[in-house]
Amino acid sequence: MSSNSRLKTKRHSKGVMFNAYPDSIGVCLKDTVEILKRPEFEDVFSQFYILPTFFNSDLDRGFSIIDYNLNKTLVSERDLEILKQLGIKLKFDIVLNHLSVASPQFKDLLAKGENSKYKDFFINWNDFWKNYGTLNDDGVIIPDKRYLDQLFMRKSGLPILKVPFPDGTQRPYWNTFYQKIIYNSLDIEDLEHITELNQDQKEDILEIINTNIVNKKSPFNENLNCSKLISGKIFKAIANKADYLGQMDVNAKSEMVWEFYENTLSKLKDYGCSILRLDAFAYLHKAVGKSNFFNTPGTWDYLNRIKSLAIKNNLELLPEIHAEYGLGLHKEVSQEGYHIYDFFLPGLVLHTIERQSCNALVKWIKEILKNNYKTVNMLGCHDGIPVLDLKGKEVDGVYQKGLLNNEEIDYIMNLIIDRGGRVKNLYDAEGNKISYYQINATYFSALGENEQKLLLARAIQLFMPGIPQIWYLDLFAGVNDYKAADEAGEGGHKEINRTTLNLDEISLCLQKDVVKSQLKMIKLRNTLNAFYGHLDIHFVSQSQFKLKWINNNDWAQLDVSLSDLSFSIAYRDNQLVDTLKFN
Repeated sequence: MSSNSRLKTKRHSKGVMFNAYPDSIGVCLKDTVEILKRPEFEDVFSQFYILPTFFNSDLDRGFSIIDYNLNKTLVSERDLEILKQLGIKLKFDIVLNHLSVASPQFKDLLAKGENSKYKDFFINWNDFWKNYGTLNDDGVIIPDKRYLDQLFMRKSGLPILKVPFPDGTQRPYWNTFYQKIIYNSLDIEDLEHITELNQDQKEDILEIINTNIVNKKSPFNENLNCSKLISGKIFKAIANKADYLGQMDVNAKSEMVWEFYENTLSKLKDYGCSILRLDAFAYLHKAVGKSNFFNTPGTWDYLNRIKSLAIKNNLELLPEIHAEYGLGLHKEVSQEGYHIYDFFLPGLVLHTIERQSCNALVKWIKEILKNNYKTVNMLGCHDGIPVLDLKGKEVDGVYQKGLLNNEEIDYIMNLIIDRGGRVKNLYDAEGNKISYYQINATYFSALGENEQKLLLARAIQLFMPGIPQIWYLDLFAGVNDYKAADEAGEGGHKEINRTTLNLDEISLCLQKDVVKSQLKMIKLRNTLNAFYGHLDIHFVSQSQFKLKWINNNDWAQLDVSLSDLSFSIAYRDNQLVDTLKFN
């Protein structure tokens, strides 16, 4: 079939979306493009969510953006042109809340300090909390407890990174997400300015510090037998020679930030973007006395302002938000007309298959239809399998139930961990774990590496309302990559589900029945007329249900028996009638 005829069968509004890094397959995006050109992928995908190593970045596998120019080591303009020829529309991220310390804006701030034109582009922690806390011995303001208790922590400790300024001081900047400090060995010249020490003392101190650095211990913990004043000078020398990586929160009160957003959206449109995922948008608005996560009305004000920029660039917005079901934020965001991520589906499908009960899943489908939610759903993704999202939540003194109860969530969570999953936690301001956030595993491994379960899970996803997003590793039945997770060190739990597949491995995978069957189902979802009609739910029993899409005379029906994991897909499309059985 020619590429022109392929375009005619695409339905971009609800077509299936592929999801991968530019280098998830082979060594660069060109290799993925070549795979998508193969006959096996004809009419399988209408959209492609390319993760942000597409741009220049340095941390958190792309989500610490340096700038939004093409990462020329992984992406070329020719790749984008071929994807356009294939009729594949693109989805990208804009990371609203933060930029890398290596961004031009933050580098200018580090170089020029108070004289930088980007002085207000980022958030000086101490300036933000001035008059609302107490300065500690480390030069950091600790907010008063009534303010500190409002903060939602994504990592242990305060959300700050202390960075060196030209005047020799270290200043704390708001850093909600990842950071990494690499301490480099000192030379004798680095201590020349400390006139209180003789040469022998300096050499002894260097040996202590550099031994700690080589052994990956903190260079600040050792007793250097110096006065506090001299130790402070030594520690400043260590800090000034360190390399800093971090996702520095931007100050959305600055008009320069909004000019940056506007320029970025225009650039992404030129790359071919049609859907724009707003990463970490709920952390953008910050106000003393309010949560730093989706506080109102500030978050809505920012979201509406971004929406006006998106409309100007003909972009569909997809706000990315993780929150407990009981909080109801998914409903609020949807009611404002936005697409929402169906972060509930991965856990619900696991529950449905493992507990052989469709009750919770059917309840959720009915809610989607009743409220006309516009969703993008997935099973696996670059991140973890959500857990927190399924929970209930107390709102204004009234407990709102979750999609699953705590016992059901614990069962799924422990099952995935028993099958090799790694855990991501949430913390309070004192660094104490307060909740599981998500579990990192491939979806295939989460299902016990059972091929029939994976096919059933995929079939359920494809018959859900919304746009199905397919993680590349799940498509190829990838298993947990413990070696990658271990080698990545602290915070490396996500690498368990990010294995790069070479082209030979892809060729072998395409011979597997579990991959062929998924591709066949995905192609039906991407091309059948029925999926542009309406969905009927037939609840037969707790372990048996049917989902049927109807569009005039065309229809597609999924029949599921959870007791033996069997299912079938029957459909009529124009004059073609067929049934696929999976036992």
